[in-house]
Amino acid sequence: MSNNSFFAKTLRFIGILLMAFTGGFTLLGGIGTSCAAFNPTGFGESMAPLAKLQWLYILFVLSGIAIGVYGIRATIMLVKGTDKSYRNALYVLTAGVVVGFVHIYISRMLRGSSMPVDAVVYTTLATLVVFLLFRIPYLWNGVNFENGKNNGNRLAGGSAAILLGVFTLTIQYTMSSTHTWGNINYADAFNTTMTLVGFTLVLSGVGYLVRLSDTGIVKKISLLKSQYKTLQY
Repeated sequence: MSNNSFFAKTLRFIGILLMAFTGGFTLLGGIGTSCAAFNPTGFGESMAPLAKLQWLYILFVLSGIAIGVYGIRATIMLVKGTDKSYRNALYVLTAGVVVGFVHIYISRMLRGSSMPVDAVVYTTLATLVVFLLFRIPYLWNGVNFENGKNNGNRLAGGSAAILLGVFTLTIQYTMSSTHTWGNINYADAFNTTMTLVGFTLVLSGVGYLVRLSDTGIVKKISLLKSQYKTLQY
């Protein structure tokens, strides 16, 4: 498969979007679970059992935030097509899956349920499976992110920023079913910060795509001008 084929560009686009979404979801999940980790008895009987291993849940919060930050960093590396970008993405995803399943196991053992962490872990697992499939020789010849330094990757980067922005702005609605106790939606928190971050990501992504489009148009105009001058001579 050619590295510049439509199929290869599409697969890289999907991979970058998945990595961005997973990194952002993990980061938000780590931040979101801080409430229960630092105050497990403040949410009624549902989270009270976590107090037995509160130190461990604080570590889960810190590791989730760290993995999320490195996931976003890995996404940026994929967009840029830097050396070892794919390897670093695999490291982040594997760490997310391992830590996530330990988190699930401990939560089910203590309180009989592991929601809402399940959604983050299963998303990470799905992204890891997709990235492992990319290593199939035929696919890898085209997908290889380190050879994909083109507008397709940059298009995916701008789209990923928009996706994360929209997700940040709507997470209080999308996660409400797993974060509601006593008719209180605990996903509806940090409203000002989430709104500012969400709009910043959306506007940044849109601006990046506009600049990318303008650059493409300018190049085409320059090419047409050079062809016209050649014809005149």
